[in-house]
Amino acid sequence: MSPAHPDSTDLDRLHAAVKREKADQAPENAPAPMWATFLLMIVAVIAGAQLGGGNLGGLKFSVNNPFPAPTPGDDIRPGGGGGADALDPFALAMKKGAGGYAVCGGCHQGNGAGIPGQFPPLAGSEWVTGGTERLIRVVQHGLVGAITVKGQGYNTPGGMQPFGAAMSSQDLANVLTYIRNSWGNEGTMITKEMVQKVRDEEKRASQWTEADLKPFADKNVPGDIPAGPGVTAAAAPAAK
Repeated sequence: MSPAHPDSTDLDRLHAAVKREKADQAPENAPAPMWATFLLMIVAVIAGAQLGGGNLGGLKFSVNNPFPAPTPGDDIRPGGGGGADALDPFALAMKKGAGGYAVCGGCHQGNGAGIPGQFPPLAGSEWVTGGTERLIRVVQHGLVGAITVKGQGYNTPGGMQPFGAAMSSQDLANVLTYIRNSWGNEGTMITKEMVQKVRDEEKRASQWTEADLKPFADKNVPGDIPAGPGVTAAAAPAAK
């Protein structure tokens, strides 16, 4: 049988051809010529160079580099020349000790005032500005039981935990130097060698009590202190 519409095949071809035809564009919507686009790009680049560098040298990364190379002698690494290592030993200990104090601030508070009845203050505390040997032993081995600070009684639940195993001698020295010279306190610098001396001589496995530490209340651990503010700060009582 012949198809019902013998011209249907021709119609399909005709429709397909129409679909392939692109619609006529109005003159104002026609794409810009390639030469015009290229010319605009050149103008934009030259204008940017003039604004950024004052001349075509502004196109050079060495001229407009936001991260210029350091001048000879500079050390831009953390702790490098001009950084923490450029500080005097006392200032460096204070800077690093401020960061290490974060483990203490939860109990003794950021302002060193402590919490009445539980956590004794460090600000104005004779335990902090007194003999360095007692202070080092407290942080090295911990402290338990009732104690008296600035005439007030405190009894920390569970006592103060030891930090000797968690912190190096240098870290402990930094923190102790920091608390001895913050919130109005003034005390000599405590060095890594002083902390290490106590560690080597005292192998105590339990926390101290106030009575245990009484013999060390006014003693300083001997050792040299680097010249600078750490030496000239109000000195702790001399060792006996």
